[in-house]
Amino acid sequence: MHKKELVARLLRKSPEGLTTVEISRELGLARNTVSVALAELFGAGLIRIRPVGIAKLHYWKGGKI
Repeated sequence: MHKKELVARLLRKSPEGLTTVEISRELGLARNTVSVALAELFGAGLIRIRPVGIAKLHYWKGGKI
């Protein structure tokens, strides 16, 4: 399974949203790898991002990869 799919699957199960660091820890991936996957998902219109202070929460918006 591709890393982008792992990130998407985790976000689907987390309606409260997750930060890059939380995703990284949960999946055991480097933060940079997670950031790249999130950028691809955001570019495809599959996630939304909400800034909270210095952090950004990522939410699954819907759709298929």
